[in-house]
Amino acid sequence: MTLLNLLAMASFAFVTSVTPGPNNLMLLASGANFGFRRTLPHMLGISLGMALLLTCVLGGLGELFSRFPLLQLLLRIAGIGYLLWLSWKILQTPPRSLQQDTDDARPFAWWQAVLFQFVNPKAWIMAITAVSSFTLAGEAYWASGMLLVLVFVTINLPAISVWAGFGTLMQQFLSTAARQIHFNRVMAVLTALTIVLIVQR
Repeated sequence: MTLLNLLAMASFAFVTSVTPGPNNLMLLASGANFGFRRTLPHMLGISLGMALLLTCVLGGLGELFSRFPLLQLLLRIAGIGYLLWLSWKILQTPPRSLQQDTDDARPFAWWQAVLFQFVNPKAWIMAITAVSSFTLAGEAYWASGMLLVLVFVTINLPAISVWAGFGTLMQQFLSTAARQIHFNRVMAVLTALTIVLIVQR
């Protein structure tokens, strides 16, 4: 693999990781509601989930969607349902002053973020496009594929952390319970609106 190919791979990983999508909107909301440190497991789970999803696509899982369109429909339905549930969870997150140890007042666990990648349509598009675009044919397939996973994880984590960091900075503005409630309403609506991207595919 040439340096030019490696740079193209890194650029693709950065652009697709840092642009808006369900993961980054949730990280923005989590950073604003729980802070950067408590959002770290969520970020790590996203990167680990992407690595696992890429590996599965390398192993041929992505090919199943080409052969069996019904699986695409089922994934789309599951993604829509999960995004609606996430929107509801964000909407129900109480202001920081009222947060207690409840499910509605806890950030995503790392394993929840890992599993979410498998119903996240944007993650599937990223994984399938990356594997089809940047892997080499023949004996170099798995070597180039593992390099892709390594590059993606290396780029993905700092790229998505920007969103959690920005959310954390917003805590100064979200200094009142009323502002926090309005912010969570906006984030819930934006997360739900990502469903439009799924329906239009």
